[in-house]
Amino acid sequence: MIKDFIILNCIGKNDKIGLCINRNFYIHKLNYKVNKNDHLVSNILNLVKKYKVNLDNKFSIIVNIGPGSFSSIRTSLSVAKGIKISKNINLYGFKNSDLKQFDLANIELLICKDLMENKLIKPIYLS
Repeated sequence: MIKDFIILNCIGKNDKIGLCINRNFYIHKLNYKVNKNDHLVSNILNLVKKYKVNLDNKFSIIVNIGPGSFSSIRTSLSVAKGIKISKNINLYGFKNSDLKQFDLANIELLICKDLMENKLIKPIYLS
């Protein structure tokens, strides 16, 4: 079961990053006044440094695969895959409709119900 993770909910609206470490859940809302796609990596790094997280093979990253904005989903998937490759962590994807609210209880339901994809993540874009 997934215990410690970063969850990226970047689909073009109400974009957030969540961090669950030692059963504590922290949420960082992305600023709309600046181009959030350009600052996603720095926001993740700041969150990891702030809470002194060790990214190792027991850690996971969970990404919203849509439906949503093409550029937001592609950016979040690219960042997640880069972290997966560089830190050898697990990568999962979930559909926006499977997560009712962005809080720890609903994310744990998502994990328990096995609504996430692990093998090949196929993004769903709005047209």
